[in-house]
Amino acid sequence: MSRKQLHRTHSGVGPGEHLPDDAGCTILHVDMDAFFASVELLRHPELVGRPVIIGGGGTRGVVLSATYEARAFGVHSAMPTSRARRLCPRAVVLTPHHDDYARASAGVMAVFAAVTPLVEPLSLDEAFLDVAGSIRRLGSARVIAEQIRTQVADEQGITCSVGVATTKFVAKLASAQAKPDGVLVVPADHVVTFLHPLPVGALWGVGEKTEETLHRLGLRTVADLANTPVTTLERALGSASGRHLAALAWGRDDRRVQPYEPDRSLGAEHTFAADVDDPAVVYRELLRLSDTIAARLRASGQAGRTVSLKVRFADFTTLTRSRTLPEPIDVARTLYAVSRALYEALHLDRARIRLVGVRVEGLVSGDHQPHQLALDERPLGWREAEQAVDQASARFGAGAVKPASLVRDDPSGVQNASRRADT
Repeated sequence: MSRKQLHRTHSGVGPGEHLPDDAGCTILHVDMDAFFASVELLRHPELVGRPVIIGGGGTRGVVLSATYEARAFGVHSAMPTSRARRLCPRAVVLTPHHDDYARASAGVMAVFAAVTPLVEPLSLDEAFLDVAGSIRRLGSARVIAEQIRTQVADEQGITCSVGVATTKFVAKLASAQAKPDGVLVVPADHVVTFLHPLPVGALWGVGEKTEETLHRLGLRTVADLANTPVTTLERALGSASGRHLAALAWGRDDRRVQPYEPDRSLGAEHTFAADVDDPAVVYRELLRLSDTIAARLRASGQAGRTVSLKVRFADFTTLTRSRTLPEPIDVARTLYAVSRALYEALHLDRARIRLVGVRVEGLVSGDHQPHQLALDERPLGWREAEQAVDQASARFGAGAVKPASLVRDDPSGVQNASRRADT
């Protein structure tokens, strides 16, 4: 079977086209296509088909995601937004809406959970699935992959690509080659045919430095590496890394799909477009971050006891401080009060601040958590008020209701730039 025959067309199988044998293939890697950009286009359907960039503005903003039309100009995630604008002057730049991404991700993960309990999320927009126990009920792995694509498109209005293989490593490579909006099945007896023409940089664990080392040895493709003595690789890369890459080059990957474990922390951070020394500006950002994090906590049904503050100065020196509370919280007002108190305790005066971040740790289920009223809190407390805001946001869009001090604030720069770049 040729490499061309491995690939299913995006629009389906034509008359007489040979379907690759998916017998023994029980691992799926599902990856949303340009996830953040695709979700933003649900807000802006008039921009479909145009180059669109999702990211922060200002001199320090970076690209969080871009449509494939923008990528054709060389735009990619983690690139400075200013450079992306130069590469693609006609692109429309949109501000990220992380709450929308979280909701879409929850919907996608629910689709996966209905297929199999063995789901291993890697980020908001990708996951491994072990469907060995679902084949009798739902059909072959290829059929399940197509069902997932259809359901995600119908329910969320976005597309995904799926790699189907016998191992996690090969499935992930397959999904990348299936993009956008496709399925690629790599049959068990054609793994080597699929792998060996690929560049060595495609191997899991090969970063820039390792790739340079391999190139110095004259190893450019996976086939080159596969046919190199393991002892040579161990001398060049170290025993563990050499053996690891030698195994991957022949398609050997014994890792199993690890079912989802709830996050132990949830946070966000913001890099200012220019260094700031005004405490009022910092306080507004802490309020914005607290409002965002608390909404995500409630949306995920979680609460946390430990609040952590991160402050990075103009010289990139970073401080962190934390406080553990007597009971779990999911209320922005409390989160803001604690994070502001932690900041004030630093006594920074007019220090120039580059970045601030807030994180809630020690997460537990938010259901039936005890709630002690504050001295100034009425029976209808702040949590109930913020739940009403959640309902308004769900109906009218994120940001429909916000604290008054944020209404006229126009943020720019990087919003949680540490998030994974989507594909």
